Amino acid sequence: MSGIRYPWDTPPGEGEAIAVGEGVLWMRLPLPMALDHVNVYALDDGDSWTIVDTGFASKRTRTIWQKLLNGPLQGKPVKRVIVTHHHPDHVGLAGWFQNEFGAELWTTRTAWLFSRMLQLDEQAVPRQETLDFYLSAGMDAEIYESRKSERPFNFADVVYPMPLGFRRIKQGDVIRVGGRNWDVHIGNGHAPEHLTLWSQDDNLVISGDQILPSISSNIGVYATEPQADPVGEWLESCERLSEFAHADQLVLGGHKLPFTGLPTRMRQLIDNHHGALGRLLEYVHQPRTAGECFPPLFKRTIGPGEYGLALVEAIAHLNHLFHLGSVSRVRRDDGAWLWKKKD
Repeated sequence: MSGIRYPWDTPPGEGEAIAVGEGVLWMRLPLPMALDHVNVYALDDGDSWTIVDTGFASKRTRTIWQKLLNGPLQGKPVKRVIVTHHHPDHVGLAGWFQNEFGAELWTTRTAWLFSRMLQLDEQAVPRQETLDFYLSAGMDAEIYESRKSERPFNFADVVYPMPLGFRRIKQGDVIRVGGRNWDVHIGNGHAPEHLTLWSQDDNLVISGDQILPSISSNIGVYATEPQADPVGEWLESCERLSEFAHADQLVLGGHKLPFTGLPTRMRQLIDNHHGALGRLLEYVHQPRTAGECFPPLFKRTIGPGEYGLALVEAIAHLNHLFHLGSVSRVRRDDGAWLWKKKD
């Protein structure tokens, strides 16, 4: 099994592109967070381009896109936008390309529905259901008090208004993009109905955030579906997608660098979560809240900026153990769930 290799050491600069295959350009857009970038791709359809994912909706990102359109994309029109999943760094400017350039949006039904729903759900302060969810997780008291009155993250703040109308992509489809036929395989866990594209004609795989090198995609449980088991969905997806993996495939992910050695990476993703689950199960030999379960999962200090993602990931792993029947839980007087390994 070949190890993971990175054919390019350096990502493209702002407004620049790197050719990673015939008629396939890799570009990078900035994000205002710890993970400070998202990769986007353009595939040459001859008289036009298909782009895959779009970045946040911001003035800066639109300015960079104009630079890309006039430069590496040679002024040819963008007629199609493929969105791998509904997270705002991927869908953020899909509506802009639809409205301003007449592009057609192609994505999964769930990604489109989530994007439309979340865009319409604007909140000035968190809803009571969300606050109750934080309490059930044993959120740090100081962070909880701060979040009670803060404007929460709103999808509409970083996603351009999305018009009605899209074309559905689903499991088993074969789509023609950039002079290639691509098999569609759907993953889950990081985002519901996350699409990945596997070229029939060469060694390219467009993986979005379903398969990333060097970092693990965040897998979280939220107040919208507090009993969800995304870790189970993630592991099932990884096992299933592993069947299509070959060492020479060039994987074009949503973050970090393109890489080869996909079978190795798929095994790492699976083993890493099984390892985390094993450490977590031993850690809850005495009752603990989700907010107390960071050490076995992350093995590093979690700062305030990372706290929210860490908390929902802890809940996800505890939920998985609960669904497996490995742990039990009881309510503490303050509403927090206490999780404990079954004897």
